[in-house]
Amino acid sequence: MHRLRFHGRGGQGARVASKVLGTAAFLDGYYAQDFPLYGAERRGAPVAASTRISEEPIMERGVIPAPDIVIVMDETLLQDPLTNPVSGLKQGGIVLINTAHSPTEAKAEYKITAQVITLDITKIGLDMLGMPILSTLAGGVAARIVGLSEDSLTDAVKKVLSEITTDRRLLAKNVAAALYCFNAITPIETKIEIEIETSDTIEKKSSKVISLPFEPAEVSSPAINATGNTPLRMTGNWRVFRPAWNYDSCTRCMICVARCPDGCILVNEDGFPYTDYDNCKGCLICVEECPTNSLGKVREVHAKKVIGK
Repeated sequence: MHRLRFHGRGGQGARVASKVLGTAAFLDGYYAQDFPLYGAERRGAPVAASTRISEEPIMERGVIPAPDIVIVMDETLLQDPLTNPVSGLKQGGIVLINTAHSPTEAKAEYKITAQVITLDITKIGLDMLGMPILSTLAGGVAARIVGLSEDSLTDAVKKVLSEITTDRRLLAKNVAAALYCFNAITPIETKIEIEIETSDTIEKKSSKVISLPFEPAEVSSPAINATGNTPLRMTGNWRVFRPAWNYDSCTRCMICVARCPDGCILVNEDGFPYTDYDNCKGCLICVEECPTNSLGKVREVHAKKVIGK
């Protein structure tokens, strides 16, 4: 059985990616199971989705704590200790990371010991679809890794997307992009050691019933006494583009400050606006609203460590 986990952010399409993969596997004659796991349902929040693929009926249910393959659709999640996408990955498993960097650079930057494949899925989405749509592209990569056919992937993308959109041109572009990603990587074999359950391991895995004592409401009710966690978990690490300033033409009209929905544009000592990149989500409303075109956009690249430097 193949056990895969997709990790992305709200709006990137982790749920659709897992559904495309599960549908493609089903069309190829396998038993398949796919499902999402949401946290805070807002754009940019971490989202996970899982897919199981087997030649035999699948009796497992629930989340996948020990995947064979992990698809990381947003590399910034690898720096989030609460998300930790590669947690539980089996020895000899595979991690695919959506990044512009090489596998060697990514392994060094994020301290990953597993087998790593990298592909700049975001760039492919921008080039082929005109937008950073990752769902069908990530599904195409995953289909390649587990050894599914191009025909089943094509039919799966058409079937899943037809439930979302009626735009035939967009559907055709998604099929082409998914197949491009399918053929853009060279899959590597998973080297998973098969675990044989014995009476000892079964006993270790068995759950224990925990008895919780009753506590009065003034003791056990939740309360928020600490300051906000934004300084610890920056909301700006999921953007695809960041606003870039040209102060030579900036008139300090402050329209960008007024239009920023998250209050991420501040003013420096010289009276010029600047972006708080730790919390800017990359909506680029400031770029659209700037009357002097003093704001542009720059593709965000997250991994910075380079081998030998």
